[in-house]
Amino acid sequence: MPAPVAPVAALRAVTVEVADPDLLLALADPRHPLVALRRGDGIIGLGERHRLMFSGPDRLRAAAEAWRRIAADAVVDDAVHRPGTGLVALGSFAFADDSAEQSVLIVPEVVVGRHGGVSWVTSITPADAEPGLVGAALLPDPRPFGARPRATLAAASLNREEFTAVVGRAVAAIRDGRVEKVVIARDAVASIPPDADRRALLRDLADRYPDCVTFAVDGLVGASPETLISVHAGEGTARVLAGSTARGASSADDAAAAARLATSPKDLDEHAFAVQSVLDALRPHARAVMASELPFTLKLPNLWHLATDVEVQLGAGASALDVVAALHPTAAVAGSPRDAALALIAELEPFDRGRYAGPVGWIDQDGDGEWVIALRCARIDDDGQLTAYAGAGIVADSDPDSELAETRMKFRPVADALR
Repeated sequence: MPAPVAPVAALRAVTVEVADPDLLLALADPRHPLVALRRGDGIIGLGERHRLMFSGPDRLRAAAEAWRRIAADAVVDDAVHRPGTGLVALGSFAFADDSAEQSVLIVPEVVVGRHGGVSWVTSITPADAEPGLVGAALLPDPRPFGARPRATLAAASLNREEFTAVVGRAVAAIRDGRVEKVVIARDAVASIPPDADRRALLRDLADRYPDCVTFAVDGLVGASPETLISVHAGEGTARVLAGSTARGASSADDAAAAARLATSPKDLDEHAFAVQSVLDALRPHARAVMASELPFTLKLPNLWHLATDVEVQLGAGASALDVVAALHPTAAVAGSPRDAALALIAELEPFDRGRYAGPVGWIDQDGDGEWVIALRCARIDDDGQLTAYAGAGIVADSDPDSELAETRMKFRPVADALR
């Protein structure tokens, strides 16, 4: 059973509609942004009403139970009824059970959001507090963006030769029958001014990758293309990405690259592992699960992905965090079989992934929310130390140099934002 979490005083959340604040990101805290945005819609959090910390193998289940109790005790006055209104927490969770990095759920003091042309502001206070400001009076003034910090990523725990050697060892383990697939990651570091406006990096990521979820939670920033689960009114969708290739230099080359990916036995096998792991994890929490038989090619600015969308009808009482706990880690970021792949990752990767490849997103009082996998991301410490991450799915016929090239492609969103 999950370890008990210290009780949180009952909360009151009041949501009212406001005039469109235009650029939501301009309202965020420059040093400590709390953000989940896609194509300009989404939510930003201001301040911290509560911070809940979790660690260990039960961190996600403990978070789901803690949030269920908080939501049950809350008083919610929501006149808008859109995804992200009412009582909301934003969270980010460590990849590994034994990670030294803490997982976190943050309940903001104020949430500003927009969805489908409707904008709102939510005040979150102790339930027994005197009524305070509501509505537009809560909106902060937009703050001009600071200069985008400039830096160059440098290999950290594994240089190029060391990474390809690790991939070779992973391929040998696969051919020996230890696993069918394993995802091997590497990290890269840079330094930015501690007082740099982190919203400038987020704006660049949001502009370059509009179809991704641009996120910032407790120093982890990125733009993820992979939706772990999005739940609204008991209906959920997930997007599975596994198998990728670089974009072509010309239209003809680009079309050819997509066609090669769509017919690549290596990438199709890798993708099938990932889809099956998601379906197996979802079924215990669902009344129905549906997925297309064949993946489609998803175009991003720097690469093509094989993608499959999954639809799910959740069972009674299941929340988005319950589903996240069941899904994480998927084969797309760990491998297959899962336990054997995680053991091999711990053996081969000489660093703690922290919250890279872990779930990041938000949840509301009804258990609805949107969670993505923390990919194309970096952790920024208070002293300006920036650590970015990228991984590649390894199968029996993987070529180490090709997998190195894949990680370079996946570093590009963060590297380009720093250039």
